[in-house]
Amino acid sequence: MINFFTYGFRAIARGGGWYWLWVSLLTGFSLLGLNAYARQLAHGLITTGMGDEVSWGIYIANFAFLVGMAAAAVMMVIPAYIFKDREMHKVVIFSELFAIAAMVMCLLFIMVDLGRPDRVWHLIPGFGYFNFPGSLLTWDVIVLNGYLLLNLWVCFYVLYKGYLGENPRPALYIPVVFIAIVWAPSIHTITAFLFQGLGGRPFWNSGLIAPRFLVSAFAAGPSFMVLVFSFLKTIGAINFEDKVIDRIRIIITVSLLINIFLAGSELFAEFYSESVHTIHISHLFGLHGTSLLAPWIWGALLLNVIAAIILLSPVRRNPYFLIPACIMIVAGIWTEKGLGFVVPGFIPSPLGDFVQYIPSTNELLICLGIWSFGLLLYSFLLKGAIPIINKVDRSAV
Repeated sequence: MINFFTYGFRAIARGGGWYWLWVSLLTGFSLLGLNAYARQLAHGLITTGMGDEVSWGIYIANFAFLVGMAAAAVMMVIPAYIFKDREMHKVVIFSELFAIAAMVMCLLFIMVDLGRPDRVWHLIPGFGYFNFPGSLLTWDVIVLNGYLLLNLWVCFYVLYKGYLGENPRPALYIPVVFIAIVWAPSIHTITAFLFQGLGGRPFWNSGLIAPRFLVSAFAAGPSFMVLVFSFLKTIGAINFEDKVIDRIRIIITVSLLINIFLAGSELFAEFYSESVHTIHISHLFGLHGTSLLAPWIWGALLLNVIAAIILLSPVRRNPYFLIPACIMIVAGIWTEKGLGFVVPGFIPSPLGDFVQYIPSTNELLICLGIWSFGLLLYSFLLKGAIPIINKVDRSAV
């Protein structure tokens, strides 16, 4: 066991100039974010742009997005383990490793949004009042931490057996894989229920939130993995057939089209019926007063539509078009599910106040630090895993 971790640390410590430049940049940004969090810890959430009217800002926006990115790993797992796709087996471990990094970032965003980390002890059964099963927040704690542990076990066991040169025993990890497949949609569904269940926020009182969360995640998550797989193949770190990207592209295309359809359906229902929550979405799109969010949501919709056109066109297999399309999907869905979903629920307030939310510099630095730490963690996980994957029989992964 000690030799396994030593091998991994040695792999992480080896790399060329570009690798160390990347690590140095992420480490520097992570420390910058840590310094900003220390400032928030000392002075409180007054250092953020949030207030009494808008109490969930860019922290929860990133959380909502990353929960979906973590859940989307299941779209790589299903073809590999259920349909026995040998080529998908070559890359599935990398999507599970990203799920670990994404879940760590999710927990960090929740931690910084709490303001005081000492409040976490209230969630520990026996010390605090867990309030299970009555509170949806306790359900969210269970599904998030459970999904993290499931992926940790699968990745650790498969990589450890690969390091030993042995085939993993199916009985020790395949059941966990299938539990994770069922578990993955629950982490995003419970998160959606947290929003849907707030009766005083009519913007979120829609039955389409959970389905939209899932399909948007199944578009953005695989899009990010296409970027990762393409980069790793370009630098020669891993090798797989082009049909892997083709299959992921199909998942992305179908999910993106469904997401656009559901968004259109929701927009029709709101604007045609002129329901109570039309004022929220009218403000979001800049149709009711000055809105700082309008350029962002219009830009997100434009990115998603352009990406859909590319994915449906004859050039969809060309990397020079596919890669930009994947970048547009990730950026568009981050904006749509983040700034375009979380913040508008608070504008206007229940008292009718239109308070604009602008993240503070300190708030943005904390977000930058968490994202940098998550990408640094994922980079280290990849650096330690790739040598093991490359030296074992790929069919055993």
